Amino acid sequence: MKRVKVVVVGAGVIGFSTAVCIAESLPLCAVTLVADQFSPDTTSDGAAGIMFVSKYPDIDLERQKRWFKDSFDHLLEIAESDQAPEAGVMLSSGCQIFREVPAQTVPFWADLVHGFRFLTESELKRFPEHCFGQAFTTIKCECSAYLPWLEKRFRRAGGKVQQSHVNHLQELAGTYDLIVNCSGLGARSLVGDQQVHPVRGQVLKVQAPWINHFIRDGDGLTYFYPGVHSLTVGGTRQEGDRRLEVDPADSEDILRRCCLLEPSLAKGKVLGEWVGLRPGRRNPRVEREVLGMQGSARRVHVVHNYGHGGGGVTLAWGTALDALGLVKQILNETGTPQARL
Repeated sequence: MKRVKVVVVGAGVIGFSTAVCIAESLPLCAVTLVADQFSPDTTSDGAAGIMFVSKYPDIDLERQKRWFKDSFDHLLEIAESDQAPEAGVMLSSGCQIFREVPAQTVPFWADLVHGFRFLTESELKRFPEHCFGQAFTTIKCECSAYLPWLEKRFRRAGGKVQQSHVNHLQELAGTYDLIVNCSGLGARSLVGDQQVHPVRGQVLKVQAPWINHFIRDGDGLTYFYPGVHSLTVGGTRQEGDRRLEVDPADSEDILRRCCLLEPSLAKGKVLGEWVGLRPGRRNPRVEREVLGMQGSARRVHVVHNYGHGGGGVTLAWGTALDALGLVKQILNETGTPQARL
């Protein structure tokens, strides 16, 4: 039987998660992942990788909850296995604190993480400028380890990897039967999506082994997350800013803000600084379309999965499964029997 040639564009956590799901679920598809940058040079590599997310405004809440649950269950299985150290996945406990009581005191993912509860008055005394807090155990996924682990899993499933730059999806239509677009910020030029915009994030890696629990300010700008080898300390969320250079003023401000929450952090050793551009978008785009070829009657099916903003690691596996479902729909409609497997 002729194999269906599928190409996944993008080698971040969304791209590799989607490629693995397709390659493992549809073995009669020949899956190739194409990107110009791979780990350790992707935006995902520097992500804090802590599992919780803000609600997207225009996507059905049940769908968002399914994305979160599917991703949490997937990463929890890894965290509780012997693969956890290699994959860089671990359970992480801590709290999120607020200067004002939020409109929704119980987020939509509260029953999916472990042990969700409100902080007590006694616990909040530590944070005199904050009046409300949530404590829970979630998962931290360090993409500097997780992406190479996913790539190995993808290759074991028969997937192929190709490093090259793609200017337009039409370039791929002559070689592949189906295109899966996981290009992140690149979708702005690749498919002309002007809703996608850069959101600059800067973090520090700090050696502070005595800090075992994360703290995140509810505004999402000030946080630190203990990891396997160091503490991720952040951050910034600078809309429309394309600077990839480390800004010393940002680093100074990040440390100042985080030391207000955890004074002992001032004794930590800064190991490094990192800047990345999140693919900001009002809502992630997880949908299908048919792409016309200029000067030709041929049309090619495309599945889009990009625009997760700061929620990429949190929702990667869930949206990858949604994208897989869309691929199966296309194969079924075009009469490919494997879609019914």
